[in-house]
Amino acid sequence: MIQTPAAVLMWVLVASLLILRRRRTERSITYAALTISVAMTLNVDEIYTAVDAVLGATNIATLLADGALMIGLFFLGRGVMKAGEYRPGLVRIALGLPVLLLALLGITITFLLIDRGATTTTFMSDLGAQPAAAAYSIIDFTYCGIVVAAMMILAGGQYRHSNGAQRIPAGLLLVGSTLGVALCVVVLIMDVAHVIGNLDLMDAVAVAYGPLYLLTFIFLCAGLAGQPAVRYGRDRARGVRTRGLVTQLEPMWRRATLVRLGLSQTDASVASIEDQETRLHREIVEIRDAMIDPRVSFEVTSHDRALLGRAEDHLLGLNKRGAQAAAASSTRRGSERGHA
Repeated sequence: MIQTPAAVLMWVLVASLLILRRRRTERSITYAALTISVAMTLNVDEIYTAVDAVLGATNIATLLADGALMIGLFFLGRGVMKAGEYRPGLVRIALGLPVLLLALLGITITFLLIDRGATTTTFMSDLGAQPAAAAYSIIDFTYCGIVVAAMMILAGGQYRHSNGAQRIPAGLLLVGSTLGVALCVVVLIMDVAHVIGNLDLMDAVAVAYGPLYLLTFIFLCAGLAGQPAVRYGRDRARGVRTRGLVTQLEPMWRRATLVRLGLSQTDASVASIEDQETRLHREIVEIRDAMIDPRVSFEVTSHDRALLGRAEDHLLGLNKRGAQAAAASSTRRGSERGHA
């Protein structure tokens, strides 16, 4: 049964996202993973049978699972869209709330028209010959296909505009969403073939369903988990480099503050609360201030200048806050030249 590994995979993703994204205010991806996990769990035969029995044993659990999947894909698409700058108009429409609500209304109405009978874990296989059941599944997977196609476009844009390790999760999402589109097309062909009575075509196409289903979730989960993982690794590497530069600049900074007192010496409370990025910026500023102040004598070697340049490049090239700080430093130096 492919539903069980898919459900397990989704819950692993939820756990990893809760760990890796716990400090982020944007929760769309986490909501998506949680909702899709519920949908996948409801599709596990034993759980489906137990839940449906509580709901009256008329396959209401199918509607709940499919609705949860659609809502999860809605959040997923929105999360992927918010992660990048590339947001075409048609994609924004496809991932909009009105489209979701219209699709949910469509599956609810068609579901109520199905002669559902007693609980069955093979809902479409047993009931797919009914036009209402075919319409239900077609609406469901048409919406899913539209959302996944929008994600494919977004992931492609993110891949083109990314570089280095950032391309890995975007590439995984691109592959996963492409497989998802193929999966939706397969289901739609099966729905049409079933309702018109072409069971040979349905059986032939159904061979691709299982592998596509599992591969889609594997690649999408890997891509979604990869984004915060890559970000976490990047931030960790940056932190290590920042601490290293702070340590390397320390001797030069101490020499600079001996000849020209800086804020670190005049306000101990400021120095005590600084993080490593801010501390590195302050060291650079105070070293530069000592270098340009005509009232003091502060000599630096070519090695010192190269080290200082690397520290400035580190802040300017990889961190917006560093760029802003450097701009402030430049303004300050210009002001001091004017007063000198």
